[in-house]
Amino acid sequence: MTHSLVTGGAGFIGSHLVDALVARGDRVSVLDNLSSGSLDFLAGVRGSIEFHELDLLDEDFDAHLADVDIVWHLSANPEVRTGIDAPEVMFRQNVDATRCVLAAMARCGVRDLVFTSTSTVYGEASVVPTPEEYKPLAPISAYGQSKLEAEQLIERFCEEEGGRAISFRFANCVGPRSNHGVTFDFFHKLRADSGALEILGDGKQFKSYFHVADCIAGMLAVAPAEACPGGGFAALNVGSLDGIDVVTVADAVCEALGLPDVQYHFTGGVDGAPPEAGDVMPPPPPPPPKPLMSSSGASSRPRSSVPMSSSSGCINPDSP
Repeated sequence: MTHSLVTGGAGFIGSHLVDALVARGDRVSVLDNLSSGSLDFLAGVRGSIEFHELDLLDEDFDAHLADVDIVWHLSANPEVRTGIDAPEVMFRQNVDATRCVLAAMARCGVRDLVFTSTSTVYGEASVVPTPEEYKPLAPISAYGQSKLEAEQLIERFCEEEGGRAISFRFANCVGPRSNHGVTFDFFHKLRADSGALEILGDGKQFKSYFHVADCIAGMLAVAPAEACPGGGFAALNVGSLDGIDVVTVADAVCEALGLPDVQYHFTGGVDGAPPEAGDVMPPPPPPPPKPLMSSSGASSRPRSSVPMSSSSGCINPDSP
């Protein structure tokens, strides 16, 4: 039986991964400080896992690596806004915590690692879809830079300790238990005020989404031992080839909530909206004109028909 240890296993993607690992028969240990995750996300498997509430930065967790075969390192701060307001916090939680995990793995003789990264490590790539070998890697956000630096630490671990590691570079992932991102933000704003919705930027930002079920399927499709049988590091993109603009996301959320007359308020300018963790796609050819407003006014919500199935990755009716 494979013993999998999952950091950040009570979070959005982490809890879905834990569900899948338990379902396939793994022995699963979870480390999480519950700063953004929830034990409610693990309710269905709580009796089948070992859960330890701890902070990777503050505590010695070597004992939890005993007999572990593979570490799934998902613990991170995914809030892009933190990278704007407090970048030192993001680098500590995303880079320094990864360094602690790798040091513990080296001490305990654990070779295999799966890491969750982001497609924002590519920055403003000139090639779309962007291949994994694309250079230079030039993130434009603190979040993307922190994930790139964590990847570099992992590469060094593989070289020095004979490790085998995969870094999955995600686009925007949505689905049940999601607790951040533009869709989540829109739901909560509309619950607070069902008549108006503030949209950062001009609403034309183009985003690529995929469902968390597809995310987990991609992560389980290849193991480090298969990708790097002789040791080493491999980066793999996980996402979708389609995309959707922010106004259309807003349309879909309003439709799901049964709100036909929401007034949109735009902060103005594409740069007014911080990127989400998985934003990689450049703007597509201009869509048909819509009655968008200036930053000083409001407009009635343009009607559109948006697929509502979870497989589209465009909206998650199960989000809180």
